[in-house]
Amino acid sequence: MELRHLEAFLAVAEELHFGRAADRLHVAQSPLSQTVRALERELGTELFTRTTRSVQLTDAGTALLEPVRMVNAQLNVIRSVARSARTGELGSVRIGFGGASGYQALSRLARSIADTHPGIDLLLRPQMYSGEVIDGLADGTLDMGIVGLPAPPHLASVTVSDETLILAVPAGHRLAGAREVDPGELVNDRFVFYPAEHGSIVRAATLAMCADADFLPTIAHEAPDPYSLLAMVGAGVGVAVVVASTRLLTMDGVHYLPLAGPARTLRIGMAWDPANPSPALHGAVDVLRHSFGDNRSSVPLPPSLPTPP
Repeated sequence: MELRHLEAFLAVAEELHFGRAADRLHVAQSPLSQTVRALERELGTELFTRTTRSVQLTDAGTALLEPVRMVNAQLNVIRSVARSARTGELGSVRIGFGGASGYQALSRLARSIADTHPGIDLLLRPQMYSGEVIDGLADGTLDMGIVGLPAPPHLASVTVSDETLILAVPAGHRLAGAREVDPGELVNDRFVFYPAEHGSIVRAATLAMCADADFLPTIAHEAPDPYSLLAMVGAGVGVAVVVASTRLLTMDGVHYLPLAGPARTLRIGMAWDPANPSPALHGAVDVLRHSFGDNRSSVPLPPSLPTPP
């Protein structure tokens, strides 16, 4: 027994006319009749009483009608699921992210996807640094992720925020009441940093800031995430350079201060590999671009073009 046998039976049973059933299934009447006969032979009973004037269900055909309708309904569900998966309306997208700006971007994206593509399931991997996300996109363990821009040239991206660097100090710090802090004033301070091995763009920006001020920072402690880092600052372990959206994280004993001089800004983006064939990913990318604007997106350069500095 094949699905075509059940589809043929259902069409004839509902139309009670082989010609109309054949038109409904877009087949010729003779092959349709043969298909119904094959089903009857398979079941060992006649399903229709045929005369030159009418077609009627037998008792066996009547008993079979509702079960076949149930099977057909399930087949329609299967077809709908497959179609939705093919068009990116259904599936899962693995997203790596970290930092306060990452949480904000994910919140906005998740709301938009829930409204427009409720069949897409976001599998969130929090507390991932930019370097870890890039590695995850490369090895296929992630579909999208928050990274510092510019992203590697083989990745596409959409800018989700422009973050200004600020300083977090303990409440009792000598500079806690300052209007702004020149980086050179921190030469004798101890710092709390994100770990080096994960590719933190905030760590790299902090080291660059200190180098511009002609000193090498003393690292008192390394913290794996913003909450731990701020807890160390609040405990008086050291000061830390953070992005401005970190102010959204409430932590007792921590004061935030602007840094003097030209604004030090990090561009944060959501990146993905456009070669990834996942329809759900590309559905999520469409939502991402709509939510954050195509005017701030980038695509990989062709191999023949130089990569921008």
